[in-house]
Amino acid sequence: MSLSALRRIGQLRHHFTSAVPIVSSTSPTTQPYNTNTLAKHIHTTPYSLKNKMTDITMIPGPIEFDPEVLSAMSHQSVAHNSPQFVEVFGSVLTDLRALFKSTDPKAQPFVIAGGGTLGWEIVAANLLKRDEKALVVSTGFFSDAFADCLKVFCDHVDVISAPAGGAPSLGEIEAALKKEKYNVITLTHVDTSSGVVIDIKEISALVHKVSPETLVVVDGVCSVGVEPISFDDWGLDFVLTAPQKAIGAPAGLSISFASPRAVAKVEGQEKIPVYFGNLKKWLPIMQAYEARKPAYFSTPAVQNVYALQVALKQILHNGVSLDQRFEDHAKVSDKIKKQIADWGLEIIAKEGLGAHGLTCIYLPEGVTLPDFLPKVAAKGVTLAGGLFKGINTKYFRFGHMGVSAIDPKRDDVDRTLKAIHDSLVEAGYKC
Repeated sequence: MSLSALRRIGQLRHHFTSAVPIVSSTSPTTQPYNTNTLAKHIHTTPYSLKNKMTDITMIPGPIEFDPEVLSAMSHQSVAHNSPQFVEVFGSVLTDLRALFKSTDPKAQPFVIAGGGTLGWEIVAANLLKRDEKALVVSTGFFSDAFADCLKVFCDHVDVISAPAGGAPSLGEIEAALKKEKYNVITLTHVDTSSGVVIDIKEISALVHKVSPETLVVVDGVCSVGVEPISFDDWGLDFVLTAPQKAIGAPAGLSISFASPRAVAKVEGQEKIPVYFGNLKKWLPIMQAYEARKPAYFSTPAVQNVYALQVALKQILHNGVSLDQRFEDHAKVSDKIKKQIADWGLEIIAKEGLGAHGLTCIYLPEGVTLPDFLPKVAAKGVTLAGGLFKGINTKYFRFGHMGVSAIDPKRDDVDRTLKAIHDSLVEAGYKC
């Protein structure tokens, strides 16, 4: 291992603390999503709602997963072109249309084996050419990493940013759009390094007014499922995300949603400089699966798709509207942020910019991450360290999305708040 790699590992050691791994049931089910079928596995799952002292992972992804999702992840091997799996995959693609609030039949969902980062590369390789221009609206580490990815495929990438906790203003974005003709603008809806959420509806409206030919691309890895998104109504062109955050399924899939404009851009590309992430190859595959027909380009992650199906059913078909889900997350977020403020701690995101699925919190003077995070972990709670350049050792990140936040049978948020409070007191801070 190189010296630089060792150094990076050393720098990252304080970002995370270990937790007891969660393992799903070993009893596979051979049926598609069925609550009654899967329920029988819950009592044999090492993670159980009855066990209140099970360690919990409260980082901003991967989050805690519902036992039914974990049971689905243990599904036995199934042929990816079997009628059973084709139906499951097709239902996932159909449900993604509802999740993104899109009724446009010419828009296209994609589910590809990979991670959220693959979504960046898909955008860069499919929606940009080497000599085209991209504008990145940055609110932190992941926005900047998106820019780095774009630069591999595109020679002209501009970044407008703000200090930690802030976001570029509409005026700054408008000025940039008027100065250059950009083919793509990227918006990180929630940057997981800062806990900042930006108004993508307002920015998209501005882009369509000032530079209507510019494709509006959204990194929704930490927003889809917790922050409102209306794909059609807001004029978005491409949203990329991943399942391990607010959607509530294990990591391993790159999920994206493309507008007819984005699909047309892909279809019009003479050469797409990647093989696996080439959406020209994936487009007919997704269309076939959604039409409940088998197709093949690369073997899908079968078990991940089963788990995603269950997670989407729980979000969309449980008698609670998406809008209510967003409101429930907002209430929990408000509760957490109020408690943090009452303890005299400072939140990184400025007023009105706080995301609803995580909170980034400055440590009080005299308390360090290497001291604080292990104290929290000893109480059965895993939190994350900072990532924002220049202040990464000065704050921690508390994820609160999905079942951990809004399942009334769980007390994850209260347990985490108590663990934070008690650990700060142990470290010498008076809350």
